[in-house]
Amino acid sequence: MDTSSQSAGCALLEGSRLLGEFFTNVKLTHSQTILPMVQNLLDQTHTALSEVDLFAVTTGPGSFTGLRIGLSAVKGMAHALGKPCVGVSTLEALAFQFWGQEMLVAPVLDARCAQVYTALFRWEGETLDRLEPDQAIPIAQLEQRLKNEKKAVFLVGDGAEMCYNMLNERLPLLRLAPPTLRYTHAGALALAAQRAARLGYTVSAEQLAPAYLRLPQAERELLAKQQSV
Repeated sequence: MDTSSQSAGCALLEGSRLLGEFFTNVKLTHSQTILPMVQNLLDQTHTALSEVDLFAVTTGPGSFTGLRIGLSAVKGMAHALGKPCVGVSTLEALAFQFWGQEMLVAPVLDARCAQVYTALFRWEGETLDRLEPDQAIPIAQLEQRLKNEKKAVFLVGDGAEMCYNMLNERLPLLRLAPPTLRYTHAGALALAAQRAARLGYTVSAEQLAPAYLRLPQAERELLAKQQSV
């Protein structure tokens, strides 16, 4: 399940077979859309919730409210069934949409205030290497990071088009992912979670936690006020 940014979705994977996937990118809140999508997915694939062996969710970075919605839903289902969970970085889930390609991928999520959540990944065949940790940085710093790359770098995520429009004239090797791959798709998240589970990176529902990377806006504003006194 993904509710970490402006889009939302859920998918069901059996082995390497994607049984079904739902995706929306509308202006309804995720609390209105995600659980009906889950129910429809289970109905369409003739799957009982109790048959799900592993639950996966994007844990951030991303929208604070969106992350809480997805995490709460997954924690509730997994706890009720006593099933293990995998939390996957939203940025890694975006990178997983390019499985099997030889390329550099820079997922970027709009973090507001001229900042983005980003990291850099490299695909070599079926191996995904993380080249840096998830971070919240100014767009100017992203430009500095990418300007020395000798190969094309593909931007993906809800901040991809914004960054491409701002930087492509100065970074000729910058590429923009097509619209069909630009947002997080739960099928790619499922593949990332499956790999993590095989490596033993599962947690209980109680242990599943968000990775915000920075304080919520209200807390940032409060700190700013306190520091100005």
